[in-house]
Amino acid sequence: MRIAVLDDYQSVAARLADWDSLDAEVTFFSEHLGHEDDAVVAALENFDVVVAMRERTPLPAERLERLPNLKLIVSTGRRNASIDLKATATLGITVCSTGYLPAPAAEHTWALIHAATRRLDVELGAIRTGGWQTTVGRGLDGRRLSVLGLGNLGSRVAKVGLAFGMDVVAWSQNLTDERAAEVGVRRVEKEELFGTADILTIHLVLSKRSRGIVGADELALMKRDAILVNTSRGPIVEEAALLDALREERLGLAALDVFDVEPLPAAHPLRREPRAILTPHIGYVTQEQYEIFYRDAVEDIAAFTSGSPIRIMELPPGR
Repeated sequence: MRIAVLDDYQSVAARLADWDSLDAEVTFFSEHLGHEDDAVVAALENFDVVVAMRERTPLPAERLERLPNLKLIVSTGRRNASIDLKATATLGITVCSTGYLPAPAAEHTWALIHAATRRLDVELGAIRTGGWQTTVGRGLDGRRLSVLGLGNLGSRVAKVGLAFGMDVVAWSQNLTDERAAEVGVRRVEKEELFGTADILTIHLVLSKRSRGIVGADELALMKRDAILVNTSRGPIVEEAALLDALREERLGLAALDVFDVEPLPAAHPLRREPRAILTPHIGYVTQEQYEIFYRDAVEDIAAFTSGSPIRIMELPPGR
């Protein structure tokens, strides 16, 4: 059996699980395979099993149909919208998942909020080059935190906002007053969510309904000094509209961990935008998370080969 472990950027997968127990040939790919179908297929065509790190390398029907040896896909996390589950069913490819910790992404959301309100991107660089106090920070107490999406992650972020003394409000298409009250926050209409936010933080699952839900019209509602934070998925925000708002100083800052294309191209304009604070999709990347991902991946492969029950992939919303 040949196993491909994809997008092991930090080269840690080999030591975080007992791959030797599988009695298989395991190849760890530390570099992204790229965005071209031919390159991805050429790299994977001889493998029986692919372990996919979240949505880093999509597996649409066009790629799957060209991988005749593929029998099993293990995706880290509970669901993966970049795998065509209709195609895998048609082709007889089993798809399973691993456990997942929601806390790291919520924690990283607050890392970005603090980085933006205290301009840590500027100050960390300044002090290393001889500078001293070049910006004036903003406090959180009494500010409005607008939470777009009050699910598991959004609720965690909202509760921290309350602990900081913030005025926390929320909206999503299906959010009810009762659900918001359970978290201790108030549901508002979409226009108020955007129009009154000091900080807007996004916690929606990417789906047909949520793609582009933050566009030019929504950004136009926001205050000129507001901060937009996205640790969810890049395509939820219309990238071109966001860049325009930042360049034209119609938005204070954007703190982003996710992007339309990942890895973010070296020449991408967001890398040069002074009002953008960027991290390379590390919200879920922690030691504890990776240990669960790779341990469960090994267990899934072992269960598959022995005919034991496996963790079936959850269907993404809207599928």
